[in-house]
Amino acid sequence: MACTLFVDKCNFRCPFCQNPDLVLEKVEHTISEIELLEFLESRQGLLEGVCITGGEPLLHTSQLLEFLPKVKVLGYAIKIDTNGSLPGELEKIIESGCVDYIAMDIKAPLEKYEKACGVKANIEALKESIQLLMESDISYEFRTTVVPGIIETKDIERIAQLIEGAEAYYLQQFVNDVPLLSPTMQEVKPYSKEVLADMA
Repeated sequence: MACTLFVDKCNFRCPFCQNPDLVLEKVEHTISEIELLEFLESRQGLLEGVCITGGEPLLHTSQLLEFLPKVKVLGYAIKIDTNGSLPGELEKIIESGCVDYIAMDIKAPLEKYEKACGVKANIEALKESIQLLMESDISYEFRTTVVPGIIETKDIERIAQLIEGAEAYYLQQFVNDVPLLSPTMQEVKPYSKEVLADMA
């Protein structure tokens, strides 16, 4: 059982993002490090892990490198979610030895990345992050949110070829019943479970 910490800021603008307030830095309530550590101390023996997500956590690498050892001392396993756009920061996180698991989103096949992430992506940086994870000793997963109009079955095949040999690759259902970064995405109907199963 884990608690999830959400950080703000992101360098992507994925239209299907479920955390637009974090991405656009419109967060009304924040939690101090002292409050966080007090909370985690009070949950020792109840919680087993801490997941840090966003936004894009690796935009805060310098702060994370100071914060994570304090969490580790309390006995928690640590997972970080990333979009993989910052391989240099990812390498620092891996080398810190504080993180037990990393989940990297692969938004789309490389040739469709701009459509999926809403900005011009550095494809070489994404490839470097993939390679970093696959060659590291850390546990990891890759995952793709399957958004109709962006991801088709053939795209899943291309992504699978890109990460051939990976420890794990998960398909995530697109969700449109929460506020999304692009309001037009609210009208997009998620794929059926049967289509997802065929893709898998």
